[in-house]
Amino acid sequence: MSKTHRDITSLIHHPYTPPIGFEAPQQGVFKASTVYFPTVADMRQREWKDKSAYTYGLHGTPTTYTLEERLCTLEGGAQCVLVPSGLAALATVALALLKSGDELLLPDNAYGPNKALAEGELRHYGITHQVYDPMDPEDLARKIGPRTRLVWLEAPGSVSMEFPDLPEMVRRCQAQGVLCALDNTWGAGLAFKPFDLLGDAAGAGQRGSLAVDISAHALTKYPSGGGDVLMGSIITQDPALHLKIKLCHMRLGLGVAANDAETVLRSLPSIDLRYKAHDQTARALAAWWQAQPQCAQLLHPAFDGSPGHAHWQAVCERTPGTGLAAGLFSVMIDPRYSQTQVDAFCDNLKLFKIGYSWGGPVSLVVPYELGSMRQGWPAHLKRGTLVRFSTGLESAEDLMHDLIQATQAHLPWIS
Repeated sequence: MSKTHRDITSLIHHPYTPPIGFEAPQQGVFKASTVYFPTVADMRQREWKDKSAYTYGLHGTPTTYTLEERLCTLEGGAQCVLVPSGLAALATVALALLKSGDELLLPDNAYGPNKALAEGELRHYGITHQVYDPMDPEDLARKIGPRTRLVWLEAPGSVSMEFPDLPEMVRRCQAQGVLCALDNTWGAGLAFKPFDLLGDAAGAGQRGSLAVDISAHALTKYPSGGGDVLMGSIITQDPALHLKIKLCHMRLGLGVAANDAETVLRSLPSIDLRYKAHDQTARALAAWWQAQPQCAQLLHPAFDGSPGHAHWQAVCERTPGTGLAAGLFSVMIDPRYSQTQVDAFCDNLKLFKIGYSWGGPVSLVVPYELGSMRQGWPAHLKRGTLVRFSTGLESAEDLMHDLIQATQAHLPWIS
């Protein structure tokens, strides 16, 4: 064997191990598919389900375990699994808990891809679904039947921003023994705690607190904060429920990239600062819109008159003036303006970019055809064209000037 070949073998099997004890602000990044075992006996004894050891990169590394534990702290949960996107979190919950013949309930204002999942893949698997009025706990209770196994909740609703009576919705599910899962992307573990909805003295997840069974979170949004990572999480309190989800997660072969996990870990320490900055800017712009004659209705949970404002106060603002509400709001543009005019207004914005998602540094805008997204036009929403705004981290004054110039150009007041 040549010296070159021996050198390559020595390179691959180099004996050097760096000394332990290195600490720095950011966690190390562990990339692995293969994980080594010192002996066959050790390989056979290791367990990945409880995070007590490592067996294969797909089942966890120090990087992903660390992110999972920190997300549990953020939301008040006990166990977490990471998936490649927020939608993957919704899909994994459904696939883990539902089988042919079961029924799923969705709010009428649910995130569109979750509805599409129910209407497509889940229906093909023999899983049926119904849609309930997100602002009516009685409607939810009436539609829970003997085949209902899972209820999805959103607070607030996607696009139209209604805030439901979340505690009452959870109570209705608990009374009929049905699991309830919350899409907690908007709340992000900051506006309210999904496992402690009443702020009980018992604390999050403890006996006596009112909690959802599952919190799904699109880490793509506020935890990432950069608009450059796709990731989701599924957080639970009950170990048996977590194990069902974790085993399904394993069988589906879902995993996240170590560098993506690193990016979210790096962003998490600033999430509170960023969330509050988004919130403050959104409220300033929403207040401006509320005063404009072109605005038929402002849809922002923290504003009096917005659908579900009292419910937001009960869950997010137990002490006046302290409630958080993220950086998302919608405006119903007066129906006297055509879709073409509204689209031109969006096109003419300079700082607001046209694009989906939210929670990143750049402000976004999207006009929606709400009528095509709902079973019927909700009584609590005025007629018009809905435009959703996501505030970034730009100057609120600069964003307001952008709104003013685009409004003057394409949405002049019609007396």
